Amino acid sequence: MKVILLQNVDNLGKKDEVKDIPAGFARNFLIPKGLVLAATEENLKKLEEQKKQEEEETARDLEKKEKMASQLDGREVMVETVVGKEGQLFESINKQKISEHLKEMGFEVDKNQINLKSPIKELGEFPVKLELDHNLEAEIKIIVSEKEENKQ
Repeated sequence: MKVILLQNVDNLGKKDEVKDIPAGFARNFLIPKGLVLAATEENLKKLEEQKKQEEEETARDLEKKEKMASQLDGREVMVETVVGKEGQLFESINKQKISEHLKEMGFEVDKNQINLKSPIKELGEFPVKLELDHNLEAEIKIIVSEKEENKQ
């Protein structure tokens, strides 16, 4: 019996593959558990339409991410923070803060996409690599400076 896998099944195959398996195994185990569909012409057409739609969505997403990566690459991100008398920062600049600053600039970058080995704890310029979806990368420069209202 030919079936379409609705999800990955151990020792059988991956999602959306069409497999030829024993009819009893399909009827008694896989179909009741919702793991497969019978590979009828109608179901195969739906599968092809679904694959085509997923490919189009992936292409649109890739194009969007490539555009964002090119806009981000080389961009400088200014982060102002409170600084003590000896020049120490009262708060470190971590992935979450960088992500929030990027969101304020209009870029949706998750903190897990920011490659920062340890939080920034001093004033200055720091290159930071962003690892975006689809294996895209961009490098930004974080510029940590003192808040203006603290300067005397």
